[in-house]
Amino acid sequence: MDSIKTLQEELEAFNQERDWDQFHTPANLAKSISIEAGELLECFQWDETHYDIEDVKEELADVLAYSLQLATKLHLDIKTIVEDKMEKNAKKYPVEKSKGRADKYDKL
Repeated sequence: MDSIKTLQEELEAFNQERDWDQFHTPANLAKSISIEAGELLECFQWDETHYDIEDVKEELADVLAYSLQLATKLHLDIKTIVEDKMEKNAKKYPVEKSKGRADKYDKL
């Protein structure tokens, strides 16, 4: 996870050099994540098997960068929040009920 922390620091420095932090409110970062996720989805819009991996990489990088910036802005530890969510999901989706199924937890 040290590499994630380093990446967050690099993103923060990049934005500070450009005086962009003033635009990076939590709401704006959340909006940007959604916008970039839409652009990522667009890579697969008409053909789920033939896509440009370079376009996918760029859009995924944007989603991840904005997500890391939001976590930094809100002083959230990436490892902790992901592990906490996985723990909740493990309870909602026990292996014996959910293995090989795509049903929502309330339909298991």
